[in-house]
Amino acid sequence: MTIHLRQLCLVASELEPVVEQLTGILGINVCHIDPGVEKYGLRNVLLPIGTDFLEVVAPLHAETAAGRYLKKMGGNAGYMVIVQTDNRATQIEARQRAIDAGIRIAHEEDRIGWSFCQLHPADMVTAFLDIEWDQQQEFAGCWHPAGELNWKEFVDQQLCKGIIGVELRSDKPGSVKTKWEKVLGEGNALDDGEHSLQLSNAMLRFVELSDTSSPGLSGIDLRVNDKQAILNMAERFGCIDNTGHVCICGIRFYLHQW
Repeated sequence: MTIHLRQLCLVASELEPVVEQLTGILGINVCHIDPGVEKYGLRNVLLPIGTDFLEVVAPLHAETAAGRYLKKMGGNAGYMVIVQTDNRATQIEARQRAIDAGIRIAHEEDRIGWSFCQLHPADMVTAFLDIEWDQQQEFAGCWHPAGELNWKEFVDQQLCKGIIGVELRSDKPGSVKTKWEKVLGEGNALDDGEHSLQLSNAMLRFVELSDTSSPGLSGIDLRVNDKQAILNMAERFGCIDNTGHVCICGIRFYLHQW
């Protein structure tokens, strides 16, 4: 059983300013716009970082799941953690573990060669967890939300190599980590004294809520080639927070260069 972090979704009240900041600061490109999300009252873009993806969605009107989430969070925020399973059986098993743990399925679809199951953010506490399977079963290959294989020509790794971690913030990180572990599998837990789960390519870090924040997807760890160049561009865009980190769409980006 292998589970891979394939995509992170952010939610914004306005799409264009966030896309301008992501492309200008991180040096990544838009690879796909999915007209199919309009039926959910959304606009979106996808941007590859290596072989994985950032997605930004913006509601077309307030009475959508994304619109309600923006209101709850008080502004732009992290929205969804999207994982890809190595086979259909792994996805089905994770779905069943969620049901057995009393976690609600917010939405799911089973299409030809692709299926997804989105778990309710109120039950997962910090974000939607979307468990997806693709019949080609390649973590560096076909990805239906990004236009199957059409994303590859848009990859630019001059500044950013890949996504290596996610920060999920709550007032009870230990119990939230246990809940996610029940779904993703006990084999992903790390015995490191911290509240973290290791997927095939990235770590999920469950951290304590600060006094001024709400529970949610609060940070993304990136492996980068040129940390200083990214910080310089973030400074120009006014996207450096009071701790010196890049902050875009309400998300803190932790830059790791080695």
